[in-house]
Amino acid sequence: MDYQKIITIEPGKRGGKPCVRGLRVTVYDVLEYLASGMTQEEILKDFPYLTAQDIQACLSYAADRERHLLVANA
Repeated sequence: MDYQKIITIEPGKRGGKPCVRGLRVTVYDVLEYLASGMTQEEILKDFPYLTAQDIQACLSYAADRERHLLVANA
């Protein structure tokens, strides 16, 4: 998935953290919801302005960041 079209970073928004489509919802927020046990359906119900593609983009972004961290530390 090409998350770069969905995940945005703006210096003045949420402290420059990666956000979903310029919204005030960060990748970290979405990952925390998933880690706490919320299902994708529950997240979409609580945040109707998010899409399943947004959640997938957050996961792809996190996986890409993890991959870069592993390569940098190798």
